[in-house]
Amino acid sequence: MDHQPAESVSFWWDALGGPPAARPSLSGDRSCDVAIVGAGYTGLWTAYYLARHDPSLRIIVLESRYAGYGASGRNGGWLSAEIDFPHDARLRQAMTDSVDEVLKVCAAEGIEADAVKSGCLRVAVTPAQETRLRAFAVVAADWRLLEPAELATRVRVAGARAAAFTPQCARVQPAALVAGLARAAERAGVLLFEQTPVTGISRGAVSTPHGTVRAEAVVRATEGFTATLPGQRRRWLPMNSSVIVTEPLPASVWSEIGWADAETMSDFAHAYCYLQRTADGRIAIGGRGNPYRYSNGFDPNGHTPDSTVAALTGMLRRLFPAAAEVPVARAWSGVLGVPRDWRAGVAFDQATGFGWAGGYAGHGVTTANLAGRTLAGLITGSGSELADLPWVGHVGRRWEPEPLRWLGVQAMYAAYRHADRTETARGLGHSTRLSRLADLVSGRDR
Repeated sequence: MDHQPAESVSFWWDALGGPPAARPSLSGDRSCDVAIVGAGYTGLWTAYYLARHDPSLRIIVLESRYAGYGASGRNGGWLSAEIDFPHDARLRQAMTDSVDEVLKVCAAEGIEADAVKSGCLRVAVTPAQETRLRAFAVVAADWRLLEPAELATRVRVAGARAAAFTPQCARVQPAALVAGLARAAERAGVLLFEQTPVTGISRGAVSTPHGTVRAEAVVRATEGFTATLPGQRRRWLPMNSSVIVTEPLPASVWSEIGWADAETMSDFAHAYCYLQRTADGRIAIGGRGNPYRYSNGFDPNGHTPDSTVAALTGMLRRLFPAAAEVPVARAWSGVLGVPRDWRAGVAFDQATGFGWAGGYAGHGVTTANLAGRTLAGLITGSGSELADLPWVGHVGRRWEPEPLRWLGVQAMYAAYRHADRTETARGLGHSTRLSRLADLVSGRDR
C-alpha cells in the first residue's frame, strides 16, 4: 500500500493541481540589499513585509525546490495563537494579533486559502486526558472549558469527557496560503529563484551552484531543513510529522459528526493528534509517526510508512466511528524544526547583517508571520515594538550528538505512547510516572 504518488508532497498541493509552474533558478552572480534563504512562510513573510515597508529594497529569495515545498505546504493547516515559549502576555497577544494579520493579508492580496476562523478545540477522551485538560483550562488564557453536552453541539467525538475551546485559531489550506504569499511577494517586487540550493551562508554572501548572491543583509529561513546546512547539524532537530486525509465524507456521516463550524481540533494525549475539516468535506488528521530518523535523516519528498498511515487511521476511527468506512485518500510527511528547549527564536545582528528565525516546533503557520514582521523591523531599523518580545534573540543550547540524540527522542516518544496506552487500558485518572519522566527528557516546558 502506497499513499504517496510520485512527484507530489501533500494533498494540499494536489488540491491545487500541483505546484505552480517552475520559477527560474538563479543564473550567475547577483547583488541585492537582502538575501533570504528559504521560500517557506518565514522567508516569504519576511520578504513581503520588507518590500511593503520599503519598495526600493532589492530583495532576493533563494529556494532549493519550489516555494512551499517544505512544511509550509504540508502542515495541518492550523493558524493558531499557540507558541512553545514561557508564558508572556505580550508574546501571547502578538500571536493572537498575528492570526488576524494573516487573514487580513489574505483578504487584501486576494489569497484564497479556505480560511475559516472558528477557533480550536482540545478534547479529552480518557480520564487522564480529562485531568490534564481541566488543569490546563484553569490556567490557560483565552481557553474555555466545555462539558460533553456543550462540546456535542459543536462536534460529536466518541468518548469525549471534556474539551477546551479558544476562538484564536483559523483553519487554512496551507499550500494555497504559501502559493498566494509567494505571488504577493513577487507583486511587491521580490525576486524569487527556485531550484537553487544553497551550499553556504557567510557574512554578506550566499553561495549556490548557480552563482553567489551578495547582500548587505542575509536571512536564514530554513526551519526543518536547517540541520542540512554546514555547522547547523545540532541546532534544530528535524522532526517528522505525518498527515492523512480521507475521501470526502457523505452528508449522512457529517450529520452524525457535526463539526459544521470547522474548528481545528486535537486530543489531549501525550502523543497527540491534530485534525481539521477541509473545505471539501474531508477529515485531515496528523501526528508524529516516526518522529526522528538517525543523524537528521528524513525523506525530502515525504513518503509515509504504512505503519504510520495505519496508526493515524486508527486514531481517526476511534474519535469518529461514523467515518470508519470512509477510505484514506492520501498520506504525506514533512519535517519541522525543534530546538532543544522547544522555544522558537528570531534574531538579526546589525553588525554582521545576519538574521534568522525558526524552531517553531509545530506552530509555524502563525509564528512565521510574526517572525517575518519582526525581522523586517529589525533589518530596516523601523523601531517596531515587536523587537522587544522575549523570543527575540533567544538561542537554546544545541541538541546532543548522535547516538544520544536519536536514543533520547526515540525513548521519549516510546514513553509517551506507552503512557497513553497504559492510561487508556487502566482507566487512570492521572498521568503516569513514565510520561512525567519523558517530559524531563524532552526539555519542554509542558
